[in-house]
Amino acid sequence: MSLLFEPLKWKGMELKNRIVMPPMANGKATPEGHVTQEMVNYYRERAQHGIALVIVEHSYVNSRGKAHEGQMGIHNDKTMDGLTTLVKTIKECGSAAVIQITHAGSQIEYTPSSFHPPLSASSVVNPALDAGPMPDCMSLQEIEAVTDDFYAAAVRAKEAGFDGVEIHGAHGYLLNQFYSPLTNLRQDQYGGTRDKRLALALELVSRVRQAVGSDFPILYRLGVEDGMPGGLSLEDGVYAAMRLEKAGVDLLDISGGMLGSRAGRSGPAYFEFASAAVKEMVTAPVLVTGGITDPHEAEKVLENKSADLIGVGRALLQDPLWAMKAQKKLVG
Repeated sequence: MSLLFEPLKWKGMELKNRIVMPPMANGKATPEGHVTQEMVNYYRERAQHGIALVIVEHSYVNSRGKAHEGQMGIHNDKTMDGLTTLVKTIKECGSAAVIQITHAGSQIEYTPSSFHPPLSASSVVNPALDAGPMPDCMSLQEIEAVTDDFYAAAVRAKEAGFDGVEIHGAHGYLLNQFYSPLTNLRQDQYGGTRDKRLALALELVSRVRQAVGSDFPILYRLGVEDGMPGGLSLEDGVYAAMRLEKAGVDLLDISGGMLGSRAGRSGPAYFEFASAAVKEMVTAPVLVTGGITDPHEAEKVLENKSADLIGVGRALLQDPLWAMKAQKKLVG
């Protein structure tokens, strides 16, 4: 029996295999952040061919946290009809559905008509961008407002019918900006020591748990290292994973920090080293994505006990039938 096609019982759900479609922005939302029919069709095309779990792309919790044009939002109740349609479609195809909620902070890649300077942990240009505007340092009142926005977004996710919610703490977005010493120069309760830089992430996990209740899964996409001098190290990432699990995270989704997958990463399963390090220190399931394109590569990661779930990104974009073909290769 292939490990990739073993079911996984997790937090009241049973995933039919270990294949996950990770969150990947597709730019198909309306200017207001609403779901479009094109987006529904895109997810249907992939969910109906044997994927166990679909994590819907990063969705902004307020308009100032929008990263780019075409990004989906979960920032107000007007998004609910489209979200409900989308999640219903995914689940009718036989996949579980989670949605990733996020705030871009200083990592914005467009200029909206009603432009305000972006917000971040400190007034530091985001090193993940080739060039970008100088962000405003968030006040304590603005931090509190963002936690309220994540709370409201999590409530919408549950009410729309999603099976769980994922908090985005990787790829140079706001929570990564608070944890990274490259972008957090604060001297208050949210800056300075590693614990203080991690405080906002832990508070958000607690706030989202209040929103969704004890039985609803919370995932966290963790940037385990920044890939830049002076940034987060693998040790910092493993430490954060342990603290996040203790705070109530039910699954760790392992990825890169400030540079995402651009920090010289190549070859198959290029974040396996990080997921293996995290998995040694937590009991929650671990998901790893990055450079996994061949079913045998995925199988090897599971055999190595480096992760419990496998995210298949670009390969699934190119071939929606990837999971079915993988099953034929590994199971027959």
